[in-house]
Amino acid sequence: MTETSNIYRNNKNDPALDEKFMKEAIKQAKKAAELGETPIGCVIVRDNKIYARGYNRRNTDHTTLGHAEITAIKKASKKFGDWRLEDCTLYVTLEPCQMCAGAIVQARIPRVVIGAMSPKSGCAGSLMNILESDKFNHQCEVRRLVLEEECVELMSNFFKNLRRRLRESKG
Repeated sequence: MTETSNIYRNNKNDPALDEKFMKEAIKQAKKAAELGETPIGCVIVRDNKIYARGYNRRNTDHTTLGHAEITAIKKASKKFGDWRLEDCTLYVTLEPCQMCAGAIVQARIPRVVIGAMSPKSGCAGSLMNILESDKFNHQCEVRRLVLEEECVELMSNFFKNLRRRLRESKG
């Protein structure tokens, strides 16, 4: 086992580190909200260092692929010069959709930490569980509900304000 794997293995269940990095993902989600995007943020960590960040930009970039996780995976892959992110942990404020969960599995990310679940579109345990499915050649260890209250509040406030703005614009 490599030194990196030992570091990953020894720190993977540290609740304080999970909260620290989820706070960084929340900062990314707030950037999305500032653009009027659904506030979802993501960071990818290796050796207790953030190597990639991403936030929702679907409307801004006019692409279905503008999800926080996809952006962060692309950045991490470029930084490491490899599509395999085998010694990384992905932190995301909202449970990944089917596209993002599939990309996480394909990137061989071994661990995913989720802030809030998404009962209408989540594919890490809500609608289905792509991340932990034994039908694929790679499964992720998943930790859920880290700083859940902050993540849910961010989403709730965003949609509450969006509905208010829509009502006001109708006069």
